Amino acid sequence: MANVQLRAAVRALFSACESSAAALALLVALPWMLTACHGSSKHYLLQGQVLGKRDSAQQLTVTHGAIPGFMAAMTMPYAVKDPRGFREVQPGDLITADLVVAGENDYWLERLSIKSAAGRGSVSSVPAHVLMPGERVPDVRLTNQDGRTIRLSGFRGKAVLITFIYTRCPFPTFCPLVSSKFATIHKAMAKVPAEYEATHLISISLDPAYDTPPIMRTYGLNYLANDPKGFEHWDFVSTTPDDLNAVATAFGLEYFPQANLVPHSMNTILLATDGTVSRYWPGTDWNTSEVISALRHSIGVKDER
Repeated sequence: MANVQLRAAVRALFSACESSAAALALLVALPWMLTACHGSSKHYLLQGQVLGKRDSAQQLTVTHGAIPGFMAAMTMPYAVKDPRGFREVQPGDLITADLVVAGENDYWLERLSIKSAAGRGSVSSVPAHVLMPGERVPDVRLTNQDGRTIRLSGFRGKAVLITFIYTRCPFPTFCPLVSSKFATIHKAMAKVPAEYEATHLISISLDPAYDTPPIMRTYGLNYLANDPKGFEHWDFVSTTPDDLNAVATAFGLEYFPQANLVPHSMNTILLATDGTVSRYWPGTDWNTSEVISALRHSIGVKDER
């Protein structure tokens, strides 16, 4: 029921805006919600070290110290809206930046400044290989919500939609949003038995130590209208830390386990019926109708709906 409780916490934050003490308590866990009470962007000084750089996404992964009055020390990816600063900064650099928070899922870095480039040799700038369309995925062992071991190769012949979540995610516009979109896709496929049989959904946990099969089952039922038959079409799985790293890296995902939080990037992946990568949808603002059309196209259905 963690997801339900977190949604209640978000609603409480908005209703508690007139009570600064109540709002502040929730902001410790939900920093992105700060602007709910103020209706304008907030600026904070971020100081840290760059661990990774993704040119295609204009994104830096930064490990930084606590930001007083806002958030604890953390490692996570940030979008950058400073083209010149982004070009100049490299993994290993010590930087300062202006962290701008403009909404629930709207935050970025600007005004980057390199304070020291001495650490560039200490952090690898060579990105891991991310699977391209047509490449086969790692066939890691996955444990589903029933405690049963499954592998991606076991779904050969089906179009498989994969995403990454964790059940304790406190940000409504991240894991809960993607899970809600998967629920919409699941319902759409269920309307046509042949499409339901020819497709499968998989949500992979980024928090395997906590997300045991019983936890994943409870989480999954929240999105399946408490109907366990839905698990026939949608698996909620975890794996070992090493296998999680292998599959997440293969799909271009970054994640940083920290106490009860796992800051991470977002990616949804479609596997073709031959088990190879077909398509990616980064982030959370993709359209479910587009993904449903891609699923249908992958199994040879002309989508005229």
